[in-house]
Amino acid sequence: MTLKQTKPSIKNLHKQSGFSLLEIIVVLFLLGLIVSVVSFRGFSSNASDEVDEEASRLQVLIELASDFAVLNQLQMGLRIDLDDQSYEFVSLKDDKWLPIQDNKYFALRELPEDIKLELNLDNLPWEQEDALFDRDLFDENLSVSDESVQIGDEEDIPPPPPQILILSSGELTPFELIFSYEGYDDNVAPFYVSLQGEETIPITKIGPELL
Repeated sequence: MTLKQTKPSIKNLHKQSGFSLLEIIVVLFLLGLIVSVVSFRGFSSNASDEVDEEASRLQVLIELASDFAVLNQLQMGLRIDLDDQSYEFVSLKDDKWLPIQDNKYFALRELPEDIKLELNLDNLPWEQEDALFDRDLFDENLSVSDESVQIGDEEDIPPPPPQILILSSGELTPFELIFSYEGYDDNVAPFYVSLQGEETIPITKIGPELL
C-alpha cells in the first residue's frame, strides 16, 4: 500500500507563511513591550542596591535584636527619628530607654540623604499612635510637663521611648517600615522597599517596588 503524497497548495503555503509572520510580529511586540516596561521602571542599579541594602541591614538587625533580647532577657526597642532619618536600638534600664553600649551593630545609624524612612504602626502613621508614650511625661500638646523636667534645659529632656518594642518574650510591635528613594536622577523612577513585622520574627521584606 502506497501513501499518496500531495503537494501543498499555494493557499496552504500562504496560510503557513502568514501564521509565521504573525508569530514574529507578536514576539517583536512583546519584546518591545518588555523593553518599554524596563525603561519605565528605570531602576538604577546603584540606587536600587543602596535602598535594598539599607532595608536588608535593618531586617537582619531587628531579627538579631529579638534573639539578643530573648537570650539575655532584656526589654529592647527600636527608636526611629523621622526628622533626622535615623534609627537606633535601645534597652530598658531603671525605667529609662538607653542606647545599647559596646555593640556597634545596635548603634545609631543615619540613612543617606536620598533615602527616606517612613514608619506605620497598625496601618497608621506613628505620629498618630501614642499608646507607647508615657502620658505622665507629656501634656496634651505633647510638650514636656513641668513635673518631669525643667523646661528650657534640653539636656534634661529624655529621648522618647522606642516606637517598636522588642521584648524578652520574643514578641514585637507590629509595624511597617518603608525605605523610599528620594534621589533626583531623572533616569530612576521612584521606588520603595518595605519591611513588615508581625508579633514575632521573621521580618518580611518586600520590594523594590514602584511608588
